[in-house]
Amino acid sequence: MLFLLIAFPVFDPIAIAIGPIAIRWYALAYICGIVVGWIYGRSLLKNERLWGGPAPISLLQLDDFILWVTIGIILGGRTGYVLFYNFPFFVQHPAEIFELWKGGMSFHGGFMGCVIAVIWFSRANQLPILSLGDITTAVAPIGLFLGRIANFINSELWGRPADPRLPWAMIFPNGGPLPRHPSQLYEAGMEGILLFTVLAVMIRFGALKRPGLILGSFIALYGIARITGEHFREPDPQLGFLWGGLTMGMLLSMPMVIAGAIIIVWAWRHKAPIQAEQIP
Repeated sequence: MLFLLIAFPVFDPIAIAIGPIAIRWYALAYICGIVVGWIYGRSLLKNERLWGGPAPISLLQLDDFILWVTIGIILGGRTGYVLFYNFPFFVQHPAEIFELWKGGMSFHGGFMGCVIAVIWFSRANQLPILSLGDITTAVAPIGLFLGRIANFINSELWGRPADPRLPWAMIFPNGGPLPRHPSQLYEAGMEGILLFTVLAVMIRFGALKRPGLILGSFIALYGIARITGEHFREPDPQLGFLWGGLTMGMLLSMPMVIAGAIIIVWAWRHKAPIQAEQIP
């Protein structure tokens, strides 16, 4: 049944090259994710029906927030990778912490960077933290989807060995001779398409009128999706499997499920007051 195996389509790691300037797929995923997320976020803020009145955040404030959240993603993502995934190496080679072009970003670190950016920006501009968190997490699956597609293009973070009879089992060029799960695509589907769809449906049914509901749902559902995806993903070689066969991604995602559930319960019990300008 080996004829069913799919050979990985080798991509050029550089997406765009203009003279000496080269933009890699992963960087392009970040750029497109932020831009498309910003556009989608603006569309949500413009729709007063979704908020039960004027949105508590202005378009100009969202525009200003983009820089803050971008910095939070980059600094948090890199810090999380250094601390959670390869700390001994970076202790011995501290200069490489700043060599972002070599890869190495952590979602959980990036998420914490976003949390800090949301809290900081909200307090500086006297905005409701939960509502800004709702907007941020409503658009986040767009970037997650593009990021996982970039992982696939880069032939990185591939899956565990798969049954050769699996029609979509794939041999990755740097993953050895064994057929593997294309786990990047699994995660793109769960963390990107599925999560975006669920949150979008919730928003259409009025979830933004309960500050924190989208935020809590994103946190909990991402945690569940990531734990599920980790069952198909090969652990980072420098870490391997941890306690009881768990991976670092699983351990970092478990608290998210609990925290998300707590926020959901709180948000469901506290509905935002209906504003005078509400449109019937």
